[in-house]
Amino acid sequence: MDALTVGRRIRHFRRERSLTLEQLGERAGLAGSQLSLIENGRREARLSQISAIAAGLDVEPAELLRGDAPDARSALEIELERAQTTPAYASLGLPRVTSAKSLSPDVLEALVGLHRELRRRATEAIATPEEARRANTELRLVMRGHDNYQPDLEREALDLLSVVGHERGALTHHNVARMARHLGFEIIHVGDLPHSTRSVTDLENGRIYLPPASIPGGHGLRALALQAMAHRVLGHREPPSYAEFLRQRLEINYFAAACLMPETASVDFLAAAKGRRDLAIEDFRDAFGVTHEAAALRFTNLATKHLDLQVHFLRVGDDGAIYKAYENDGLPLPTDVSGSVEGQLVPRGWAARTAFERTNRTSEFHQITDTPVGSFWCAVQTGTTPTEEFSIAVGVRFQDSKWFRGRDTRLRSDATGPVGVAADAQLVEQWKGKAWPSAKLHAHILSPLPSGTFPGVDDREVYEFLQEHSER
Repeated sequence: MDALTVGRRIRHFRRERSLTLEQLGERAGLAGSQLSLIENGRREARLSQISAIAAGLDVEPAELLRGDAPDARSALEIELERAQTTPAYASLGLPRVTSAKSLSPDVLEALVGLHRELRRRATEAIATPEEARRANTELRLVMRGHDNYQPDLEREALDLLSVVGHERGALTHHNVARMARHLGFEIIHVGDLPHSTRSVTDLENGRIYLPPASIPGGHGLRALALQAMAHRVLGHREPPSYAEFLRQRLEINYFAAACLMPETASVDFLAAAKGRRDLAIEDFRDAFGVTHEAAALRFTNLATKHLDLQVHFLRVGDDGAIYKAYENDGLPLPTDVSGSVEGQLVPRGWAARTAFERTNRTSEFHQITDTPVGSFWCAVQTGTTPTEEFSIAVGVRFQDSKWFRGRDTRLRSDATGPVGVAADAQLVEQWKGKAWPSAKLHAHILSPLPSGTFPGVDDREVYEFLQEHSER
């Protein structure tokens, strides 16, 4: 029995019969004060008492034990009472408001509405930059513990690929559309997607909205479609926290990569290249028609599990700041006090930074880097976005470079000083207090991450988009 609902049902029938607490109590053999506690949900009535109260009200006991509120006002009273018993409300230090008969319907509805909004805001996936960094760090360490390999996601991807019989080579747009139809979705390309989204999935009408292809082939659209499908395949629900949002994002990216670069075919390709001592991310990329970053990340999924190679991956901006990083080969990544690597500057001598200095960037750049914990070989590919340059680096401990193309590079860098070492003491002494540089920072680094059901997405804009397209 739900004591609060039972109590409100008793009160409803008592008032309907114009009985006072004392009058009903006399009929049921209870003191008025006892009955008041029962009506307010502060005492759970025994079944014998329920039977006696029901007899005093001339109703069946089952009528009092129903799980729904007897009327709209009672439903609001129950909701208000429950809202005021939550830890979130208690933490505010505000007094409880009793839903007495004298409380007007408008005031009662307003109070309940405020509690609903507080609850909505409390459950939004929102995080400060510090919380986001900690969540990212925890997830990176979890994946490191699994060598960046997720067997369950591999199986889910292979199951969906079996629907279209795809095993090797580049996954076509046609087969991606067939996979979507198998899951009950139609892929629609539109030019008016909400500016804060990469795709929108209409669960009600079974549609996945994607942008139009910006270049012939539009290969990136396959990944977007697969990521949208992954939410259904993996049974995701709206993320209750930023950490859960990050976990879901990792899973859909992994799933999409596992579809675009199937495990068996990828391992066969990479193992054959290793056998020839000719492993190269650029070849892996071209064999499956994906981006260099996608191929590099996929390589980290499979390298330790299937090739017995510990590896590292970095995406670094042209200012040296880390955007993404993974390692299980001992590369001494720079971290802040929380253990986060995002936003940290990699040492100047690392290949992820020196690659920006070369003129020819059409192929991979290879370098050996000496660090405080040993030497590492790295292959780097640079790229450009509308706002900046970036590098994608994949590497291994020097002794494992024998399996890779570019292992014979003569480029070597000395980065044996401590990671994040401070400026030379003499320079500090000369210039400390005499300079005031203006930092080149992205605005989001100093701001809380956008709130909403899905961080960074304007909910209202998405709902208006869906409404407009559902009426077409």
